[in-house]
Amino acid sequence: MCTFPESLKSEIKLSVNISNGNRPQTIENGWFRPNSIKEYYELVELNSFNPNNVKIVAGNTSSGIYKDQDLYDRFIDLRGIPELSMIRKNSDGVEIGSAVTISKAIEVLREGKAPTLVFNKIADHMNEVASSFVRNIASVGGNLILAQRGRFESDICTILLAANSIVCIQVGSKRSTYSLEEFLEMPPCDHRSLLLSIFIPSWASSSNVLFETYRAAPRPWGNAVSYANSAFLAETSTDQETGDVTLEIVQLAFGAYGTEHAIRARKLEEFLKGKIVTGPILLEATRLLKEIIVPTDGTAHAKYRVSLAIGFMFKFLSPLAKSLAQPRKCMPTEYNNVKSYMDSVDSHNIPISSRQDIVFNSEFRPVGEPIKKSGAELQASGEAVYVDDIPAPKDCLYGAFIYSSKPLAHVKGITFKPSLASKKVATVISAKDIPKGGQNVGAGWIFGSEPLFADSLAEWAGQPLGLVIAETQRFANMAAKQAVVEYAMDNLEPPILSIEDAIERKSFVEIPAFLYPKQVGNISTGMAEADHTIQSAEVKLGSQYHFYMEPVTALAIPDEDNCITVYASSQWPEGTQSAIAKCLGIPFHNVRVITRRLGGGFGGKAVRSLPVFVSCALAAYKLRRPVRIYLDRQTDMIMVGGRHPTKAYYTVGFKSDGKITALHLDLRINAGIAGDVGPLIPRAIIGAMNKYNWGNLSFDLKVCKTNNTSKSAMRAPGDVQGSFIAEAIIEHVASVLSLPTNAVRRRNFHDHESLRVFFGESAGEASTYTLPSLFDRLALTPSYEDRVKMIKNFNSVSKWRKRGISCVPITYEVSTRPTPGRVSVLNDGSIVVEVGGGIEMGQGLWTKAIQMTAFCLKELWDDGKETFIEKVRVVQADSLSMVQGGFSGGSTTSENCCEAIRLACNTLVERLKPVKDKMEENGVVPWEALIGQAAATNVNLSASALWIPEESTSKYLNYGAAISEVEIDVLTGATTILRSDLSYDCGKSLNPATDLGQVEGAFIQGVGFLMYEEFLTNSDGLAVTNSTWNYKVPTVDTIPKEFNVEFINSPHNKNRVLSSKASGEPPLLLSASVHCAMREAIREARVEFCSSVASESTALTFQMNVPTTMPMVKELCGLNTVENYLESFI
Repeated sequence: MCTFPESLKSEIKLSVNISNGNRPQTIENGWFRPNSIKEYYELVELNSFNPNNVKIVAGNTSSGIYKDQDLYDRFIDLRGIPELSMIRKNSDGVEIGSAVTISKAIEVLREGKAPTLVFNKIADHMNEVASSFVRNIASVGGNLILAQRGRFESDICTILLAANSIVCIQVGSKRSTYSLEEFLEMPPCDHRSLLLSIFIPSWASSSNVLFETYRAAPRPWGNAVSYANSAFLAETSTDQETGDVTLEIVQLAFGAYGTEHAIRARKLEEFLKGKIVTGPILLEATRLLKEIIVPTDGTAHAKYRVSLAIGFMFKFLSPLAKSLAQPRKCMPTEYNNVKSYMDSVDSHNIPISSRQDIVFNSEFRPVGEPIKKSGAELQASGEAVYVDDIPAPKDCLYGAFIYSSKPLAHVKGITFKPSLASKKVATVISAKDIPKGGQNVGAGWIFGSEPLFADSLAEWAGQPLGLVIAETQRFANMAAKQAVVEYAMDNLEPPILSIEDAIERKSFVEIPAFLYPKQVGNISTGMAEADHTIQSAEVKLGSQYHFYMEPVTALAIPDEDNCITVYASSQWPEGTQSAIAKCLGIPFHNVRVITRRLGGGFGGKAVRSLPVFVSCALAAYKLRRPVRIYLDRQTDMIMVGGRHPTKAYYTVGFKSDGKITALHLDLRINAGIAGDVGPLIPRAIIGAMNKYNWGNLSFDLKVCKTNNTSKSAMRAPGDVQGSFIAEAIIEHVASVLSLPTNAVRRRNFHDHESLRVFFGESAGEASTYTLPSLFDRLALTPSYEDRVKMIKNFNSVSKWRKRGISCVPITYEVSTRPTPGRVSVLNDGSIVVEVGGGIEMGQGLWTKAIQMTAFCLKELWDDGKETFIEKVRVVQADSLSMVQGGFSGGSTTSENCCEAIRLACNTLVERLKPVKDKMEENGVVPWEALIGQAAATNVNLSASALWIPEESTSKYLNYGAAISEVEIDVLTGATTILRSDLSYDCGKSLNPATDLGQVEGAFIQGVGFLMYEEFLTNSDGLAVTNSTWNYKVPTVDTIPKEFNVEFINSPHNKNRVLSSKASGEPPLLLSASVHCAMREAIREARVEFCSSVASESTALTFQMNVPTTMPMVKELCGLNTVENYLESFI
């Protein structure tokens, strides 16, 4: 039975006491809610009040931003003060209480039959701040206070500043009003300064008022902090004879560009006031603005932010300058209304649409049917039980990691800052607590391991130093953040933090000979045959975090006889069992690891999650009490590591027709501190590149060992880098030759003979090579050619927006592996299925396992009923129940498990068929009757199997192709994916519904890697994009506006599990179509503004690193496009 937490009861009691007029004598733990300003000041004037431990809040949404600083245990909630929630509206404007939520403010501003322009624009912009959930509780006043007290990049502050808003503040008994500009310039407000209200003028009495707001952020619909924002108000007059527009009043506000707070550009306002808007005036305005908008030292993308400010001003003022009007060019009918960037439709607001074309396979029913995902209702309703949902056992303790902030340093000691949380610390588990006979080993695999805890030397930033154990997870987290670690650098060499450092100091992880990819042909001969060469061009790809919904979680419960049970959010229960047993120095059979389901994995919960599970088990084992760890997102991002950063340098020879004759690749991979899966990555990169016939191929491969967190398998590890590198090479060749890129792609496709040279047995039969037909199905069609022409016409008439389109093929090699399975029939006829290391983590494995079970037992139950799948339940993975389970990953886990289930079911059929045949002499045999008779005659109703794939057919190739069309904003660098069409060979899908979800999800995750997800570190290698605040995955506003997926059912293949193929990872590679389309659009912009990018010759060929974020797109288009454009009018 659920009970209301005692801690919250005490907090409510404190709040109620104040509400009843009982003045508190001291501020202790909990929440306080004063009912008046007087009561508020009584609280803050108590001797026990300490601003370091008491937080004054309304919505308290700042806790999601300043996580490291949110260490308070006492709170004063201002929402009980009526005056702070008041709203007054009249013809002059609206006064909003500081505790009014942003959502309510939006509602108020939009009220009335005809809201003013200013109110409407402010409301529209506020609607792009944060998310609806945050806006519903965050207050307008809280937003302004954050902006005034610290460098909070507030959009609301900027837009209110441009409107001449006024604030009312009370300090003690004195009330004062200030302009918002004055308020921002004041010393930071302390607890005695209470923001009461904000007045926003309506500007209804002014004529010819223009007001506009702007923001540039990774997500156009909000929930992302701006790179820069601005708001402009102008009152104009127009000469009726000449049509010249004069600026009578100008108010220009800029914020979030790397400044302490939003500002008014006063010098620029004075310059523009009374001026007629012309090209030369705007040019001089941009020069003045550059002197005003000066980001502080250390601001990321500083030049980009300055360019944004200029672009915003240009957008606002250029429509007023008749001299800037361009002669209207001839344009097709569909673009008759497109005059310029400013008056075209915002592509971000195009409605989202999609289409899925799937051919269902009824040959193996119910396998092949798009049945609903098992457990879908439980997940949607929140009833699905994950590790953290398991009720805490009695006397449960909680753990949080103290990790190193230095990449290479001696650890001299750990202390805690005095606080309530530090008083709640039970102990700190460290390397010294490992039992005698145990090993200090955390994450590890066949290529090496790393210590669970640093003993005396920290070797990378993010390395666990100890595990704080406390009474609650919050206290554990707070104490860990308040830990003070003493470091020393004596007698240590500088850390190796980059690929370049590793190369210089020859720090490498060895690649075993059996994993080294095969070189093809003779590179010298191939180069000699070439008409042209490109020498030592570079491709650079960053990292990517495994952004699963559920962070790494564990619950360890000590048991009798030196045993322990661990509930772990693990993709690899068997490896978790092994790691725990080795650390504790006990037999494997003393460790039971249970995993029911994961909230996503993507490879991050295989090797990199092991230290969490082992630490949790060690603490429980030592303290003889249950211990739970739930990593907060920041710790998870810092410790898990992410995808391997990669650099490639290529030299390629090719004919004049685009046929490549030779490729040499120097590949450099940052593996971090330990091997992990690093030695596997080069093989995967080369394998994905081999979708093209390079003629002759050679390479030099280096897996670099650095003082960074170990990198690990991340969905499509290595393959996504390799496929991208291949496209970069192809596009470079096409650019040099001025040939259509698709023609160069097609010319370098394999025939089946060359495919076997590059892939060996994995190539399969000639009939299975479907890539050419898939590509041609998309790229060699009249509809594609029509789209290319439409884009060309669009680019010819649109100066400030450019479009691009690209079609990309993929080849992806996967491997099946030995997998166990067990099927047991209970006495009532219900069926339990175990799939060893097959972990349900959203990919639909359990659903396919249920379908396979129903299909394989069909001949025993085929009595006209269609509900047999309801009798089947797949149960959690248990390391003591199913051995040799392996791991979930590599895209083939579902088919591996299904084949093991098929073998187990075949055994059951062999046992039960004779019983059924004998019973059928008396008529139809219901399933329940069959099982009852079998049980009565002692037939074994449980069958296990270990499927071992044949070596010659254990690997196979997956094929797909995708077209993507994008539009870029030349002024901001924003990219909109207008349309993506995916065509994927899924074989005979085991479940088209779940496979469709895998294909779409993988594609979008790839888009995140290529466009949005900057996984950045500081100078010590510690991750600094370590939360949802600064690490942005794709959301509904960044997916394709039109998203179409087609499954191609390739012919029957006896070597595949019911002719099925993988769907989890290969489609991620198709996202390169978006990046290649971006390149085409950027190229158009560079040609348009070639003076901004050096020369027209360099406009066509350029390097696009991954991820290609908004700042990079803008930089590639040119940071000075506006200035160069305006100079043409002088």
